[in-house]
Amino acid sequence: KVWIMRKKFDNKLKQLNNELIDMANLIQSTIKEAMEVFFKSDIDEANKIIKNDQEINDYQKRIENICYSLLIEQQPVASDLRLITAALKMVTDLERIGDHASDICELVIDMSKEKRDYNFDHFRQMYTDVSVMLIDSISSYVNRDIELAKQIIKMDDAVDAMFEKNKEELIEYIHLDPQNGKKAVDLLMVNKYLERIGDHVTNVAECVINYLG
Repeated sequence: KVWIMRKKFDNKLKQLNNELIDMANLIQSTIKEAMEVFFKSDIDEANKIIKNDQEINDYQKRIENICYSLLIEQQPVASDLRLITAALKMVTDLERIGDHASDICELVIDMSKEKRDYNFDHFRQMYTDVSVMLIDSISSYVNRDIELAKQIIKMDDAVDAMFEKNKEELIEYIHLDPQNGKKAVDLLMVNKYLERIGDHVTNVAECVINYLG
């Protein structure tokens, strides 16, 4: 009987793992779509992404329910407990990343009537960096790769540096022409959301190190 219960428990752990990977993959594609929307100013696609945020929230609820049932159904051993705790922490950060993708799309809609005369190269670099970090964080979780998780945390320094550079240039953009003010504030918010995505991915990497190492 104990063996049967353990097998059932292991199957549920596997389900938890798969749900987390699927959620992370969905978020990865959502960020990609959100940034394409941002670069192209595609209002219709922006609205679609905002509506699809519910799917990410549904993943969060499912994963949390699996975690709670694992904690209730059987007394987990220490290694199981670490895995479940990591999943509960990670899913919160992943859901927040999804929220920020929606936030960016809402700003795209807000900025749709503005002239697109700003150089988006730094935004592209930030997006590229956080995207690589997110893919690597999923990989570090799946493979229990502590060294990769440590590299992700170091990569966040480059994202923070680009965030500061972007901020300085946007402030200068306002100084050049005060009429750029509203657009610059919206772009500063996109800048902030990308930086926050980097922070949430760093939290995921820290979970891998602290709970799965």
